[in-house]
Amino acid sequence: GMVRMMNQIIEVGGTTAHLSTFDDARMISHYISPPLLISCNVAVEGDEVLGFQALEWCDPNWDGPGKLPSEWAVIASFVSGVARGCGVGRALFAKTMIAAHKAGVSVIDATIRADNELGLGYYAAIGFKDYDRLKDIPLSDGTKVDRIRKRFDL
Repeated sequence: GMVRMMNQIIEVGGTTAHLSTFDDARMISHYISPPLLISCNVAVEGDEVLGFQALEWCDPNWDGPGKLPSEWAVIASFVSGVARGCGVGRALFAKTMIAAHKAGVSVIDATIRADNELGLGYYAAIGFKDYDRLKDIPLSDGTKVDRIRKRFDL
């Protein structure tokens, strides 16, 4: 269900940096059980995945733009188009906060495409504050897009 929902989001475009579709193996390695995982919460209604939110420790070996302190965590949130505006994101974040506190996270980073108005609005509404902007970060197809960096201090 997570794969199906994510691929629908990718197909619509504009709200994720992911451009290529997911299969089960990629979903597991990227969001369900990556090496630095803190939590992955999924919102389900019946057989339908409405959204999911993953939190993982910052990679201490990251050598790309915008390296973060190792005591920080990064968050990724995805909500189905049919569930937007229904409180799914807030419910997921409440569960993620429990996991973040238990793990001892000091700051959560959300790095969002600058053209993703829905994502930027969501993170602002739940208390994230802008702290940086990464310029011209290429997507997998080479398209350069700025990224807005938001933080939530615990």
